[in-house]
Amino acid sequence: MADPSSYRPKPGEIPDSPGVYKFRDEHRRVIYVGKAKNLRQRVANYFQDLANLHPRTRTMVTTAASVEWTVVSTEVEALQLEYSWIKEFDPRFNVKYRDDKSYPYLAVTLNEEFPRVQVMRGAKKKGVRYFGPYGHAWAIRETVDLMLRVFPVRTCSAGVFKNAERTGRPCLLGYIGKCSAPCVGRVTPEEHRELAEDFCAFMAGRTGTYIRRLEKDMAQAAEEMEYERAARLRDDVGALKRAMEKSAVVLADATDADLIAVAEDELEAALQIFHVRGGRVRGQRGWVTDKVEAVDTSGLVEHALQQLYGEERGDAVPKEVLVPALPEDPDAVSQWLTDRRGSQVSLRIPQRGDKKDLMATVQRNAQQALGLHKTKRASDLTTRSRALEEIAEALGLDAAPLRVECYDISHLQGDDVVASMVVFEDGLARKSEYRRFQIKGFEGQDDVRSMHEVIGRRFKRYLQEKERTGEGGEQPASDAPAMEAAPPATGPVPGSPETAGGPSAVGAAPGVPEAAGGPGALEGPAAPAASAGLTAPTAPTAPTAPTAPEGPAATGPVPAPPLAPASPDDATGPREEDGRPKRFAYPPQLVVVDGGQPQVAAAQRALDELGIHDIAVCGLAKRLEEVWLPDDDDPVVLPRSSEGLYLLQRIRDEAHRFAITYQRAKRAKRIRSSPLDDVSGLGETRKQALIKHFGSVKKLRQATIDQICEVPGIGRRTAESVAAALAATAPAAPAVNTATGEIIEEDDGDSS
Repeated sequence: MADPSSYRPKPGEIPDSPGVYKFRDEHRRVIYVGKAKNLRQRVANYFQDLANLHPRTRTMVTTAASVEWTVVSTEVEALQLEYSWIKEFDPRFNVKYRDDKSYPYLAVTLNEEFPRVQVMRGAKKKGVRYFGPYGHAWAIRETVDLMLRVFPVRTCSAGVFKNAERTGRPCLLGYIGKCSAPCVGRVTPEEHRELAEDFCAFMAGRTGTYIRRLEKDMAQAAEEMEYERAARLRDDVGALKRAMEKSAVVLADATDADLIAVAEDELEAALQIFHVRGGRVRGQRGWVTDKVEAVDTSGLVEHALQQLYGEERGDAVPKEVLVPALPEDPDAVSQWLTDRRGSQVSLRIPQRGDKKDLMATVQRNAQQALGLHKTKRASDLTTRSRALEEIAEALGLDAAPLRVECYDISHLQGDDVVASMVVFEDGLARKSEYRRFQIKGFEGQDDVRSMHEVIGRRFKRYLQEKERTGEGGEQPASDAPAMEAAPPATGPVPGSPETAGGPSAVGAAPGVPEAAGGPGALEGPAAPAASAGLTAPTAPTAPTAPTAPEGPAATGPVPAPPLAPASPDDATGPREEDGRPKRFAYPPQLVVVDGGQPQVAAAQRALDELGIHDIAVCGLAKRLEEVWLPDDDDPVVLPRSSEGLYLLQRIRDEAHRFAITYQRAKRAKRIRSSPLDDVSGLGETRKQALIKHFGSVKKLRQATIDQICEVPGIGRRTAESVAAALAATAPAAPAVNTATGEIIEEDDGDSS
């Protein structure tokens, strides 16, 4: 690893003009290329204290052994030179968009004597007019088949064309009227080229001219009683309209634009482009890139523009480019695009109307593309195995962690504090074993204390399960893959805390603590486990730890988990005698917490207090993606391309998603809560009827029982219950504004 100070340029050596710089490694290979308005300021930023640099930038400068620069006169020249160098040197630390397929284009070979219409992939050729790209080649062939009725351009290969010239007989398309048969002299080269140019004009969006011309010819033929010709022209118009229908109108003003959207996370980014010509989506494509350099959305957009238009000229660069974020220097990029097109190009962010709506659609496509890319990567068995092995090696584990549990804390400024537990087995999500916790031990915001409480509560339940089933022996968890032998034999305890399932409503009943999967604990595939058992089994009472007040604790060896199921949502596994899935029967080999050193220390302390010493703990800090271990002052830094880091990140992000979804649901329910919610037997319809009749909860509280009975569907017994519930939740005496003497009255509104 090189020391950046060893090759730092001397003060004043770097000019302060625009230019492009490149870093080289010890073998003189270019590893990074960048541009700057002011070379001195930009390059000097790379030689500050390494602790202040982004991890990717720090890796680059310590890999480099020298830096060079080239001065240019304008920022546009810097942009052009940067693109040329990136293309020439292919630096490893520059963002490079990659795609897993070659998109097909509709191409017209105007560089030939008799232009040909065909599907083409790969590098673009000079003198060929391209349209697209398209998602599928069959979509191009369908469009061409419809248009050949009106524009019978040659589509055959060179060999077929020469054979027809030699024999004097056209191919089948020539006989059925879908080719003008220039091979046998039915049309001159000039006439055929005119057909090809009309074809290109129609594909470029100038559709109205040809349709109006055909309709005029059709009407004229009908007036002259040439009904067969009129019928053919009618069919031609229908064919062109069907070809147009294959690309929906998205912008009513016949705009030519490219819309670019970016979806990203800490490691990767997905890019989607919609090509709109004449107000219609003519093509779509996407790329995925590893974020090998410290780059934000505007930087990703700038790299995309360079790669998208670096080889294009003329009409291939649209009049308008819509992006989610402007590059660092939008004027220079816009001027570069203008130079390549030969006329003004507008580069902007859509703010309203159809263009903003279409941009939202492109953004959704980008999100789906990123999710699909991650799903494909995660579903590969070899990749998952390598990821688990890398994690085991980095953390010093004896074996790959087949079962990993991850915990995250979520709250909004200290309110509605909740936690999540997600389970991955063999690198795949086991959603049937996800759990959610409410933090009940204290009030306020303290992620470290919350993590300690959650880990303690989860593993106390594991020890309860082990004690209740009579599991024992001296074999450690990681070496004992056997299932437990002793069947459970106890009944339920009504109202016991921390059940694995529970009512689907968010929140807990008054006075009943909610923990691992309390009410509303599961979502999606987790529902079978929740509906299977709503109570916890009986067990002898034992002294409890201060941070985990519920349930008994036991000590002893821990049984190892079984092999992971074939499907991530497979809910089969060890079950109780009554068929319910066991909830905390197996410990993980690895506990991952979302956070840094303090959260990791809290999780390890909770395990130590319970006497559990055979479960590894680590934390993943989101900002720098560093892996923290207990009692280590320095983090474990996994390579950015590591499959192990990718898997840890995916597990952490899933825990965050699960936690924040639960926290938002709890907050929404609390905001929508009403004193009428506590009235037994009063459903949503009758609550709405009461509010509609009286106008607000405040006015309802002031009503008498007889007045409440006047509401349709409300009997005297229900009215008495309503009055009693509202009286119990009556507000305190009104406050007084000491500055004005004004009485501040509470207004409940219609919050039911």
